[in-house]
Amino acid sequence: MSAWGFYVATLLIYFAVDLLSGIALNLQFGYAGVVNFGYIVFQAVGAYVAAVVTLGPSLGAGSYQQYILGAHLPFPLDLLAATAAGALLSLLVGLFSLRRMRRDYQAAVLLIVSLIALQVVSADVPLFNGSNGLTGVGWPLGQLFGVTATQSPWLYTVWSLVVVAVVFVGVSWLSRSPWGRSLRAMRDNQGAASAMGLNITSLRLQVFVIGGAIAGLSGGLLVEYIGAWSPGAWGYAETFVIFTAIFVGGVGNYRGVVLGVLLVPVIFLEIPRFLPAIGYPGLTASLEWVVIGLAWMLCIFFRPRGILPERRLHVTPPGALEPGALQPEAAPR
Repeated sequence: MSAWGFYVATLLIYFAVDLLSGIALNLQFGYAGVVNFGYIVFQAVGAYVAAVVTLGPSLGAGSYQQYILGAHLPFPLDLLAATAAGALLSLLVGLFSLRRMRRDYQAAVLLIVSLIALQVVSADVPLFNGSNGLTGVGWPLGQLFGVTATQSPWLYTVWSLVVVAVVFVGVSWLSRSPWGRSLRAMRDNQGAASAMGLNITSLRLQVFVIGGAIAGLSGGLLVEYIGAWSPGAWGYAETFVIFTAIFVGGVGNYRGVVLGVLLVPVIFLEIPRFLPAIGYPGLTASLEWVVIGLAWMLCIFFRPRGILPERRLHVTPPGALEPGALQPEAAPR
C-alpha cells in the first residue's frame, strides 16, 4: 500500500473515532444539556480495558509493563468490555456529580475528575503501567484474516465506519423518540419538565451512561488500531476539540456533528501538517490550536447555532391530523 493510501485510511479511522465522540457529546450536551468536560476519561477507560483484556495476564513487577484485568478475550468481547467499562464509570461518576447540582458546577466537577484521573493513572504503575502506558495491543478481528490493523488499514476502516453507522442510526432513533423529546424538555426548561413529571436526575444519569458507553467503545476502537495507549493520549484538551466540532457543525443536529467532526479534528488539524516550516521549530504544528480557538470564537460570534442548526421539533399528537390534511366531510343530517 502506498503512503498516501495508508494516510487516507488512517485519517478515516480517526474520523470514525472522533465521530463517535461527537455523537456521544451531542447526545449529552446538545439534547440533554449535560456539560461533560471530562468526556476523555470515559474514552480512556474504554481504551485501557480493551487493551488489558487482549494483552493477556500481566507478569507483574518483573515485566516491562504492569496492568490489571489481564486476559485474552476473543473478538468482539474486547469491544463489549470497553463499552461496559465506559458505561460503568459513567454510572459511578454520574451518581456523584449529577445529583442536586447546577449545570455549571457539574461541568467544573467533571473537569476536575478528568484532571484527577490523569494524575492517578500516571502515578499508579500497577494500574495501567503508569505514565509509560500500554503497548503491544493486538487486533482480535485480525486473527480471522491473519493480519494486523496496521497491515490492512482499509479493512479496519470499513469495520470502524460500520460501527459508527450502527451507533449513528441508534442514537438518532433514540433522539427522535419520546425519551429524546424528554431530554429536550429538560434541556430547555428544567422547572417545566419537572412539573410535567419528568425525573430530571434519572434522565441526566441515563444520557450520561449512554454517552459514556459510546465513549468507551470509541476508545476500544482507537487502541486496537494504534496498538498503544498512555496518559499522554488523553489530555483534557481533546474534549474541547470535540466540543468545538459540535459547536461549529451545529449543536443538537447529528448531521451538523458529522460536518463539524470533518472540519475540526480532521481538516483543521491536518492543514498545519502541509504548511511549510516558519519561525521557530514547532510553530507550524502549534497553529492547530490557534485554528481551533478561532473557529470556536468565530462560531460563537457569527453562527452561534452552528453551520447546520438544530431543527425545530414538530410533534403530532396521536389521532391528530397532519398539517395540511383535508378535514373529513360532515355527515349529512
